[in-house]
Amino acid sequence: MLLRIRSRDGLERVQVGGPHVSISQLKALIESQLQIPIHNQTLSTDRNLLLAKTPADLLRFTDMSDPSRPLSSLNLSHGSVVFLYYQSERTVRGGAPVCPAGSFGRKMTMDDLIAKQTRITRQESPHCDSVSFDRDSANAFQRYVNETLAFAVKRGGFMYGTVSEEGRLEVDFIYEPPQQGMEDDLILLRDPEEEKLVDAIAAGLGRKSVGFIFTQTIMQDKKDYNFSNKEVLQAAELHAESGLKEWVTVVVKLEANEDGDADVHFEAFQMSDMCVKLFKEGWFVTEFGEDDDPKLSKMKKEVVVGGKDVKEVDNDFFLVVVKIIDHQGPLSSTFPIENRNNLATMRTLKNHLDRTKSLPFVKRIADFHLLLFLAMSHGLGSDVPALAECVSTETAVPEGYQLLIESMANTS
Repeated sequence: MLLRIRSRDGLERVQVGGPHVSISQLKALIESQLQIPIHNQTLSTDRNLLLAKTPADLLRFTDMSDPSRPLSSLNLSHGSVVFLYYQSERTVRGGAPVCPAGSFGRKMTMDDLIAKQTRITRQESPHCDSVSFDRDSANAFQRYVNETLAFAVKRGGFMYGTVSEEGRLEVDFIYEPPQQGMEDDLILLRDPEEEKLVDAIAAGLGRKSVGFIFTQTIMQDKKDYNFSNKEVLQAAELHAESGLKEWVTVVVKLEANEDGDADVHFEAFQMSDMCVKLFKEGWFVTEFGEDDDPKLSKMKKEVVVGGKDVKEVDNDFFLVVVKIIDHQGPLSSTFPIENRNNLATMRTLKNHLDRTKSLPFVKRIADFHLLLFLAMSHGLGSDVPALAECVSTETAVPEGYQLLIESMANTS
């Protein structure tokens, strides 16, 4: 029987005798096969174990604390995943032999020397403490990809919000650019003019771009990875482009629950500093073949991972887990979202204003997607950031703007 062990070092495999094996025997096998001392191991079937930061955090994970408990009592079988936390330094067997340089061996180039110094290890801590989603915004995104797209093709969007001094991200809305989603790939057809409007509206709302969110399809759910090699490359590119150290990448996917049904899950990560650095310096192979393992990212030159010189790196080495929480933000997310099949019209605007007529006008337009629609309609682009500032400060909208918007709606 084979168990998959996920730790800070990525996904590894341990061969065990069968489901009758006890937890103490499993720990001995991990020590033997993965070189992690038994006394340093904390095991759990709960993925949140990898988020533990203090010894007190580890005490919460008790499902595998009884050494005599058999694996079968935890419903662990061939291919199951067990999460492993350890703090010690790890010695990996089978490191690559050292090749002598000079007259008795091949000469080392400057690239060789740089590669020898490029060691890829797991980054323990993210630069942001957590990412908090506005509930309505997150629900609008997951409802569309679940109920309309049925997780059959990929979908993505840029998250906008704020970053606190403590490094906490708050996401208040998601902008979905023009894109082409496929079963295992996502092509962003970015429109610079539209993105300028988006950023201007966000600035008026006191927000900025803080991350990227994307979905994995139901076909990808059958694959054994958190991010595919294509997703690592896209996430690293967007993180590097942002220039924001707290930038977060979020994946949304379907996962089977204990009852056999499927639940929508959000998981947040930061691309490691090393990942972003390697991307900027052009180390990643950017072409993919049909036979490539999506769990591995290919490098143009050898790097050192676990004491071995390799050209393929487990994608998990580039991911740093970020805690997810939620909040109720000041904006609504009821207006049709841009670049979807259900395009907004002036009739849509009128229906929205009629539905919210009991509210002050500034509250009726407190929706990023509505503001973007106004910015792209009838040359209002330069005026909408001023409206966004009214929304941000909750001050009355000038009468002229209100009359203009209502007049536009009544032309439907």
